[in-house]
Order: sequence, then C-alpha cells, then structure tokens
Amino acid sequence: MRISHMVGERTKETPAGASVKSQIFLMRAGYIKQVSNGIYTLLPPAQRVSKKIQAIIREEMDKIDGQEVLFPVVMPKELWEKSGRYYSIGEEMVRFKDRSNRDMLLGMTHEEAAVHACQNIIKSYDQLPLMIYQIQTKFRDEARPRAGLIRVKEFTMKDAYSFHTSNEDLEEYYSRAFDAYNRIFQRVGMKNFISVKSDNGMMGGNCAHEFMLLTDIGEDSIVICPHCDYKSNMEVAVSNYAKPKFEDSPIKEVFTGEAKSIEEVCAYLHLPAEQTMKAVCYAVVGDDKETVVAFVRGDKEVNEAKLKKVVGKEIAVKDLEGSGLVKGNIGIVGLGQEHMTIIVDKSLEGMQGLCCGANKEEYHLVGVNLARDAKIDKFYDIAKVKEGELCPICGQPLKVERGIEIGNIFQLGTKYTKSMGMTVTMPDGSQINPIMGCYGIGVGRCLASVAEELSDDKGLVWPMSIAPWQVYLCPLRNDDEKVSAVAEELYKSLSEKFEVLYDDRHVSAGVKLTDSELMGIPVRVVVSPRSLAQNQAEITLRASGEKIMVDLKDLESELSRLTKI
Repeated sequence: MRISHMVGERTKETPAGASVKSQIFLMRAGYIKQVSNGIYTLLPPAQRVSKKIQAIIREEMDKIDGQEVLFPVVMPKELWEKSGRYYSIGEEMVRFKDRSNRDMLLGMTHEEAAVHACQNIIKSYDQLPLMIYQIQTKFRDEARPRAGLIRVKEFTMKDAYSFHTSNEDLEEYYSRAFDAYNRIFQRVGMKNFISVKSDNGMMGGNCAHEFMLLTDIGEDSIVICPHCDYKSNMEVAVSNYAKPKFEDSPIKEVFTGEAKSIEEVCAYLHLPAEQTMKAVCYAVVGDDKETVVAFVRGDKEVNEAKLKKVVGKEIAVKDLEGSGLVKGNIGIVGLGQEHMTIIVDKSLEGMQGLCCGANKEEYHLVGVNLARDAKIDKFYDIAKVKEGELCPICGQPLKVERGIEIGNIFQLGTKYTKSMGMTVTMPDGSQINPIMGCYGIGVGRCLASVAEELSDDKGLVWPMSIAPWQVYLCPLRNDDEKVSAVAEELYKSLSEKFEVLYDDRHVSAGVKLTDSELMGIPVRVVVSPRSLAQNQAEITLRASGEKIMVDLKDLESELSRLTKI
C-alpha cells in the first residue's frame, strides 16, 4: 500500500474530545474517524487490524468446534417478546416500526436469534453439544459513549452460543471456551489481562466470567487478592470486614439543620461514618408507584448490581419529588408505606448506637438499635467491596483495580430455550430444554485495548500478529534518483512476501519518521543516501527502538526472521 493513495491522514494535534491514549492515537494516525457520538468509521489501517483480530477469533472458535453463522441485525418484536427481554431491556435497545407498521428492533445481542436458528432443526440429544457463532454488527444506544472504540454505540462483535443436554456438558464446554479466550487475547498481543467472576446482568443464567484488561482508564472496578487467586468484578465481589461496636443508648431525635450528606451529618454530630446509616432510593423500571429504599452503613456504597438481584427487577435512582420522602433525612425507624420495599445491608446487622434520618426536615435520630427500633426480617449483601477489606478466601487485604472488559462468557441455563419453547428428545423419549452457554468478544474494543496497553508517548505499537502492515518502507530523500529507484524495487519485491506500507510521499524525513512511529508498524525499513552508500538499509523495531543495519541482499531473510509470529 502506498501512503500517498491511502484514505486517512496523520495529524499532530490531539482531536477535540479525545480522552485516552488509544482514542487519541487511533484518530491522529488515521485509523478511525468519528461520525457521531459513539459511532466511528474504521479507515483502512484499522479495518486491516480488525480483520486480523477476527481471523484469530475464527481460528480459535473453529478449534472448539464452532460453526459460523450470520444472524440478522434487525429482528421482529415477537422474537424478543418470547424471552421477555423486549420489555425488560431499557432505552439502550433501539425499537422502531417498519413500513408495514410492524414492531422491529436492532440487535444488541443475539440469544433469541440463536435459539430461533436451532429450534425445530436441532431435535435430538445426539445432535448436541453444538456451538454456533457469528461476527456481526450490533447497536446499543449507550447513554455515555466514551474513549473512542472502548465504549461505543455501534460495534462489531463475535458472539457464540452453545447448546447442551446437561450442566456437566455445559461446564466442560465452558472450560474449553475459557481456554480459547485466553489464547485469543494472548495471540492479539495483550499482556496484563485476567479473568474474573462477574454478574450475569441482562443475560441471565447461573455463572459468568469477564476477561479484563487491567488499566487505569478502565471503567470497571476489579477486586483482586494479591495473596491468593480470588478475583472478581465489583458487581459480585464479596469480602470480610470488621463491625465496630458502639455503646447502646436510648434513641433520640437531634437537630441537624442543613446537614444532608453522610459527610455533613458526621461533621455536625462528630460521628464516624461507620456509626451512620445511608439511605438510597430507587424506582422500579416500568412501575411508577414502587419505591426501593436501600440502607447501607455510612462508610459504604450501594452495589446496584447486587441490589437488582435482590429486588428481582430493573431499578434506577429515584427522583424523590412528590414521593413523601425527605431527601437527606430518610431513616429506617418508622419508615414504611404502600408500594415500598426496604432492603438492609449485612454491614448493619447487629449494629446499635447508630445515626439515621428522622424522616423529617432538619432532624436525625441517634442511638438507633436495629434489633430494638426496626423490624428487619433479613439482611442482604448489597454493598460494594472496599479496598483493604479482607479476602473471603485467605483473609488478606484486598486491592481494587480498574479494568476494561474485553470479553465475557456466561452459563445461561435454560432461560432462553425454555421461554422460547425449544426442546430436544432424550434417549428415553423425554423432552428437555437444552442448556445454553454464551461467549462474546467486542472486536473494536479488543483493537482499542491493545492500542491502549501497548502504545507509548510516540504513538501506537502494534504486535506483529494484528499489525495492519508488517513493514513500513521509508525512503528518505525521494528526490535522490538512487533512493527512489531502490525504494520502488524494494516495494515490488518485498510486497510479494510481506505486508508493506510504502511511504512514497515527497515530505521531509522528520515527517516520515514521526508518522511511522505514530502508526505503530512493527518494522521500519529506511533507505537513504547514507545507507545506500554502504549498500545497506536501516531496520528499526517499533516496540524496542532497536536499530539494525542490513545489507540489501540480506534484507528479505532478516525481515522473514523479524516478522515471524
């Protein structure tokens, strides 16, 4: 490929709105161009990287007996009504009517389509297990797209779906998929990634793992024990922690004025946060009347994923306007009204001498003893784990790190096959709903994650396995007839064996060398009047900066060695 003919340009300026390294360099180096918020065009270099990632994914999916299919992007409402997700998924799913006034939607995931594809075709136990997968465009109307390709609205994803006759069979295949995912991320060049137990979320099912690239720009919190193998997404993480004991005393109403937040109340009453109760109110999606009030210890935060599992419904932070609840003064004593569910965290179990809201403006209660002053049938784990709390396995202090989700796998159970009526016949003639697994990788996010992890202060640094081109051929002084002639000849001969990006532009050496570093091609070959005086070319390795002078006659063999994966 000649750079002079390539679509895309390289710039020095940081694009407006670009916030992380991968986004900045992919835009500056002419890999991607923003169309709208969360929507990007992949220009030729990025498309070449994407296709290489897809090829690796296909190879690994085929190794575990996957069969590639292609589901539609657009699906009818009826398909998703059967599973119940047409109504349970919120505004992130795009719904519309076609010209016949039929309700349709854009696929953001394809469990329903996978069941539909196999239903009435896969009829017998001896056709299972099987796995089908696709690499397809999806659309999710993200409320807050960020960081370029890391969180977008439109994206290319590999999603796979397996079908089984028993949980044991699913678990065996799940392990094979788990290993395949590790190979995929290793092959695309990622270094600092881990797998963690995660929340099933809208997918449903019994068990799930996420593969996370550990990085400071990640939006997910990962709880890790440095002393044992415990790793978990914050959504499902658990810990052990001390419960301070406070003196039991009579309950009393105290004036707190404008103090509303835990910090303000603690400062006003000279109490530690551990001696207070925090109330957070939620609405139930689709039910205007229902209110959920979650109580946690004042030094903790509500874990909405855990709370949602307890409630069993979708929830959202509630606007208290007109609710009868006094924002900043909500307390558990005497609280309770029609259409209200109260959930109390385990951090408060057995506590006494507490402070909470008095359910009226400008007042709080102190000396609250939960066993005496409130009727609580059950305590739940609905709080986020904090760094320094103790590992549930080995008892050592936990760390909280940031990560980007690069892939996920789920044991779905029969959530979809049962609701959609898919059955297979067993050896004894009985009918069962097949048990499903689901396995996803976002291709664009994978591309951006590699760029985020491996880039340096000069630009992108692609591993050989997914680099858009292997060799950046860089003649300096194109106005020199010998340089120009040798470069043209090298481009023709090397292109027969390698993927070569030829910088044939009539620009300064500084521009060419800077652009080569920005684009991140693994091997740069420079021919210049100085190198040709010795009948040599200069090779520079992008990742290490190592320089090698090579005789022209040995250039091809040296490149073969350097580009070998």
